Amino acid sequence: MARVLVCPPTSFGVEYVINPWMTGNVGAVSARTARRQWDALVHILSARCEVSTIDPAPGLPDMCFVANGGFALGRAFVPATFAVSQRTPETALFHDWASAAGYDVVALEEDIPFEGEGDALWWPGQALLWAGYGVRSSLECHRTLAERLRVHVASLRLIDARFYHLDTCFVPLPDKRVIYYPAAFDLRSRRLVESLVPADRRIEVSDEDALHFACNAVRLGNTLICNHASPALRRRLADWGYEVIATPLDEFIKAGGAAKCLTLLLDQEVPAGFESRAAVRSPIRSQALEMDGHLLDKSVLPRAFELVAEAGGSARLERFRGGARADQTSHARLKVSAPEQPLLERIVQQLHDATPDIAVAVAGETGDATLSAVKQAGVAPDDFCCSTIYPTDVRVAGRWLRVGAQRMDAAIRVSVQAEEAIAACVLPRDLRPGDLVVRGENGVRVHVPETPHAGTDFGFMSAGVSSERRVENAVEELALEMRRIRARHGRTVVVAGPVVIHTGGGRHLADLVRDGYVQALLAGNALAVHDLEANLYGTSLGVDLVRGAAVRGGHRHHLRTINRIRAAGSIAAAVRSGLIGGGVMFECVRGEVPFELAGSIRDDGPLPETRMDLIEAQAAYARQLVGADLILMLATMLHAIGVGNMTPAGVRLVCVDINPAVVTKLADRGSVESTGIVTDVGLFLNLLAQRLR
Repeated sequence: MARVLVCPPTSFGVEYVINPWMTGNVGAVSARTARRQWDALVHILSARCEVSTIDPAPGLPDMCFVANGGFALGRAFVPATFAVSQRTPETALFHDWASAAGYDVVALEEDIPFEGEGDALWWPGQALLWAGYGVRSSLECHRTLAERLRVHVASLRLIDARFYHLDTCFVPLPDKRVIYYPAAFDLRSRRLVESLVPADRRIEVSDEDALHFACNAVRLGNTLICNHASPALRRRLADWGYEVIATPLDEFIKAGGAAKCLTLLLDQEVPAGFESRAAVRSPIRSQALEMDGHLLDKSVLPRAFELVAEAGGSARLERFRGGARADQTSHARLKVSAPEQPLLERIVQQLHDATPDIAVAVAGETGDATLSAVKQAGVAPDDFCCSTIYPTDVRVAGRWLRVGAQRMDAAIRVSVQAEEAIAACVLPRDLRPGDLVVRGENGVRVHVPETPHAGTDFGFMSAGVSSERRVENAVEELALEMRRIRARHGRTVVVAGPVVIHTGGGRHLADLVRDGYVQALLAGNALAVHDLEANLYGTSLGVDLVRGAAVRGGHRHHLRTINRIRAAGSIAAAVRSGLIGGGVMFECVRGEVPFELAGSIRDDGPLPETRMDLIEAQAAYARQLVGADLILMLATMLHAIGVGNMTPAGVRLVCVDINPAVVTKLADRGSVESTGIVTDVGLFLNLLAQRLR
């Protein structure tokens, strides 16, 4: 029997708008009706095929649309790289599922969108993959699919946002037949379909059928399962020997999906001898263009993207540097792709003709990166390539490698593991003689996101600094994000300074730890000492936290606190013995939330857990930052900047400090996901704890 994958709609709902079907339907889904419709679909499937299930994850309302999670061909599984951030966390879940199921996982480049079987439909019995692009998936991914899977790809460009995935408007059938909605495609794509499929083997569906998701159908043998099929369509399919089973799925259509979106085919019907297929060279071609001039005030970039799309290609912004003033020019590097070389050449010429005031130059082909062996332990070559926070690729032996362990101010080491070249950021002090390190910038490409323009409205995870009058907005957005991260078992790391305790925010931070919103705490010796002092004596540096006044003899409290913890053996031992009965450190120990305390020259004591070896402390911090979804930095310049330098772009940073210079410095590191909030940290934590209750 054929096998399909499904995901129960436990978390399903319309919580945001990422396609036209969702507009007006936020919060309008009946969870009970959706579950009943999904159960009915699975009942129909179970009678005709073997149904496997992937567990749903809380906080991911679209995960039930498993068709977008990847594409399976034989023993290979290609996980999706989603174009929309709301679905990005699903990639790791489908990757892990495929690995556990025994598939060979073929990962695509992270910055090239590919939304799984939603845009990759196998033609049963033929050695051909129909692939969609233009709305969600990128044309570039078609080239990778062709060459990695050794299959021929027919690229179809979608031009109607309502039909944002190929499986919403195209059904490939055996015997070289297809059902499709021509209006969803551009002229070149319609002609490609007509050239590959004889007229008597094509069914063009009506507007009514298309808008009721008749093409979003699951084929099992001679049965087609869908949400709707008109009598006329049923008659034509009956002439081809197909039975149509229509099962209502209107609750899912509110989110833009139906029967096919809810299933992922695990078995493709391939022709005999397909396993011994030869290598395939895709006709898709790409070219990098350098553009210099007044790109912003003349709307050059939007026009360039529009021109490329209308011509049948796709474009991706690889690098952008905006002029600081109106009289200054901007620079952009654009990656343009087309289904074949002649079309690519026409698109490049059209860009030249359409932008006479802009310098458009074809970027030269880059060679391999220059590699040099390390001669002295802990010392990189003089001109080593210094890494940034941004995703980086290096070209080795003609192949681009994504650099792992991305962070600032490191060298890039290339090594061979299991006959596979691996590139990763390594601190110069950790280099050993013989290590191969990238030198210079040749063969290196850095993917820098476009920075939002100054003066735009506040948006969470948008680079910038939020003033006090917008704190409540920022807290509301942050609370929503933290709920989502907790629901999907993600990681929020808190980096905090002792001011958190001084301002009365300690009890609110303790609440966040206790309620599962914090997965790691990074701080210095001082935060832990003052938190423990507050629990033992009700003071922080001798100041009563309730009355805000100094306590007689209170200046000794922090030293007595250190002494009592050292006598107990450790913070954890003090908690277990009952000496410490509350506070941030208490909740970390009780909830088994890892914490790392990095010491400094000014520390008293220090506490037993404080790491006084700086290199050891840096490494401990870096370990806790692996896999972080959100880093919340609270009133600590030293630790916030240190953590910022260890964190790659793509991790969301929120820095809260009363000093604008601190949050500005974090925002200036260049991460689009960095937000600074200028306010009192105690007030901020109070508001955040209220929103999370």
